Parts: sequence; C-alpha cells; structure tokens
Amino acid sequence: MRFTSETSSDGIFEQQFLLGDIPGLLWTPRDADGTRPLILMGHGGGQNKKAPGVVEHARRFVAECGFAVVAVDAPSHGDRPEHEEFTRIATEYETRLDSGEERAPLIAGFQALVVRQIVPEWQRVLDAVQKLSHVGMGPVGYWGVSLGCVIGVPLIAAESRVRAAVLGLGGAEVPAETAARITVPVEFLVQWDDERVPRTQSLALFDAFASAEKTLHANPGKHGEVPAFEMDSTLRFFARHLG
Repeated sequence: MRFTSETSSDGIFEQQFLLGDIPGLLWTPRDADGTRPLILMGHGGGQNKKAPGVVEHARRFVAECGFAVVAVDAPSHGDRPEHEEFTRIATEYETRLDSGEERAPLIAGFQALVVRQIVPEWQRVLDAVQKLSHVGMGPVGYWGVSLGCVIGVPLIAAESRVRAAVLGLGGAEVPAETAARITVPVEFLVQWDDERVPRTQSLALFDAFASAEKTLHANPGKHGEVPAFEMDSTLRFFARHLG
C-alpha cells in the first residue's frame, strides 16, 4: 500500500492510497493509534470513492464513532482505467433498463465479474488496511447501496471478518443463494417508489438474507432520495454491533 496524499481537517485524517492498481481513500481520527472498528464503503454506480455521500458518511463515522473508513473505486469508476467488460455490461444494462427489456443474462454476467475480480480486490484492501497501526484488526462493517449493495453482498458472503452490514437499493442483481449465505446483522434500505429497482425485487432480496437480525427501512421516494435521517440510524446500528 502506497499513500499518495495526506490531509487533515476537523479532527479527521484522510489518506489517499494505491494498492497495486486499486485507488482508495482511508479516513481515521487525527493522531489515532491502536485498533478500532473499520467500515468498508461501497459507492454507487457512476460514482467513486470521493462521491459527496461517501465522504459525508465516512467523516461522520470517524467524527462521531471514532471508526476508520476505507473506500475504493470500482472498475471503470473514479481513478481507474476503463474495464472493457464492466463498461460493456453497465452500458447495456442501462439501455435495457430504459427500454424495459430483459436484464437477467446481463445480471448473471455482472455477478460473475463481481465475484471474480471485485471481491478479491476488496479482500486485499482489507488485509492491507488492517495491518496499519492506526486501524488494526478490529471488527469490520460494510456499508453500500445500489452498486455498493450489488458488490457488497458477495463480499460479505465470502468474508468472515465483516460482522454487520448496511445495504439497500438492490434487488434482482444479487442472487438469492448468495444472499442466503449472509448471517450477520443487516439494516436494509428500500425506496418505496424506486424507479430502478422494483419494490418486489428489493423485498425478495431482504427476505433471502439468513440473518437472525435484519431490519427493513422503507421510505417513500425514488432511487436517489434516501432520507438524510437514515444516516443517524446507520451510526447507531454500527455503534451497537461494532462498538
């Protein structure tokens, strides 16, 4: 892991890094040392590790909970070069979404890409970050909605270090058999009038989680209109499960 820039403001230390060809950002309390909980943050489609929502959430996790937070760019996003297969699937997915065409074959292809490339990348990042003295081997949580949910479900299913997750705005893109391997506590966000993810698909995904503790948070509004107050609930959720 090579740090390429470091800044500090309002008690929060931000480090930009490269792990091989994976660009990411790490936020920690300024002058922090020792082990602390770590949140992995997955950004939405068309966004990146510096998206305003990602940065806002990360800074609140650090400032209000004393957590560390890490976010990385997904393939073909942010500072990463274009990934031909990822871009092809995403472009065709958007076209079919607009036209109402069948998307199942594309979803299957995208899931194969996620499991093959993105899950191992996230595991490499987790390995590297937990070796840092100001992060350590503390409990791990995952936060991600929309594309962040699609990526997060197979990661959580494969990674035993993740102890709690906030997910949402996802549905048919996530295989039920993968979701059924998740047993950690889950808080799941649904927008009742989501124009991108049919409500029935979101509810089916929530139902597929095998977690003994799972909570559905449904709010009126479209895909990008998750109420700001849900972040307060997210903070309480991770504080309860990660300490």
